[in-house]
Amino acid sequence: MCSSDLFWKSLKNTLWIGLLSGIPQHLVALPLAFIIHHSLRRFQSTFSTILFLPYITNAVAIAIVFATLYSERLGILNYLGGLVGLDPVRWLGDPNMVPYSVAAVVFWRYVGWNTVLYLSGLQAISEDVYEAATVDGANGWQKFWYITLPLLRPMMFYAFTLTIVGSMQLFEEPFMLLNDGGGSGGAGLTSAMHIFNTAFRDLDMGYASAMSWLLFLAIFALSMLNNYLFSRDGGRR
Repeated sequence: MCSSDLFWKSLKNTLWIGLLSGIPQHLVALPLAFIIHHSLRRFQSTFSTILFLPYITNAVAIAIVFATLYSERLGILNYLGGLVGLDPVRWLGDPNMVPYSVAAVVFWRYVGWNTVLYLSGLQAISEDVYEAATVDGANGWQKFWYITLPLLRPMMFYAFTLTIVGSMQLFEEPFMLLNDGGGSGGAGLTSAMHIFNTAFRDLDMGYASAMSWLLFLAIFALSMLNNYLFSRDGGRR
C-alpha cells in the first residue's frame, strides 16, 4: 500500500476509533455526573478522585494491564468468555476487533475526565433553579432534560471539543498496545502514528509535515462543525 493510501486509511481508523470511544464517553459521563451531583453529593470528592485516576495513570502501565486482559491465551476476558462457552477472541490480532479494543482503553481512560468536567459545570448551576422546578412538579428526568442540558451547553461544547482534538491526535494507546504498524492489517494505525513513523522511522520530514497539515485541517473542520452544532440557536439559522 502506498504512503498516501496508508494515510487515508489511518485517518479513517482515527475517525472510527474516535467515534467508538468518544460518543460513549459523553453518554456515560453526563448522566453519571448528574447522579453523583444530585444523589451522591456526600461522596462526590471520593467518586471524583476514583474517576480521575485513569486519566493520570501512566500510559505504559495502562498498556501492560490491558495487553494482559486482551491476551488470547492468558487474558481474563477470554477466560471469562470460556466459562460461558465462548471461543477465544483475538482482541489485538483480529483486524475487526482491534478498533473496539483500542476504543475501550480510550473510553476507560477519559470517561472519568469528562465526568469531572460535567461535575464542575453542574456545580455552577444554582440550586434555586432545581428547587423552583421541584415546586412546579418537575421530576428528575424533566430537570435533567430542560434545566441541566441547556445550562451545561458551554461545558458540553468544551468537553466535546477536547474529545475531538484528542481523538484525532490519538497516539499513546494504540502505539503501546499494538506495534508501530497498528497491529494486524494496520487496523489500529492512527494518523498520528503514521505521521510519527513517516517522520522518525522513514525520515521523510516533508511528507510527514504535509500529512500534519491535512490532519490539522480535519481537526479544524470537525471543531467548526462542533461549534456550529453547539451554537446558541442549536445550529439553526
